[in-house]
Amino acid sequence: MSASPAFQHALGLAVKARRVELGVTQEQLANDTELHQRWISNVETGKRNPSYASLRRLAAGLGLSASELILRAEDIETHSATVNPPAITAPRR
Repeated sequence: MSASPAFQHALGLAVKARRVELGVTQEQLANDTELHQRWISNVETGKRNPSYASLRRLAAGLGLSASELILRAEDIETHSATVNPPAITAPRR
């Protein structure tokens, strides 16, 4: 089962927010985690869904546990859903 597009996007936003908060470039994070800079970019833009092992390495490079990073992504996803709830349409007759 893959992550929902909304969660994948939220995870990317959480990664980028934390990286920016730390004042670290994608390249620096890549060097610290032994992950590719392009892969990190793809995670941040929601184009990649990291494996658990990669998520743990990425989180550690951001000074977080995997569960803390996931919690940040869930908070972003939940907030986004309340700010932009899905449109409800009337049934066709």
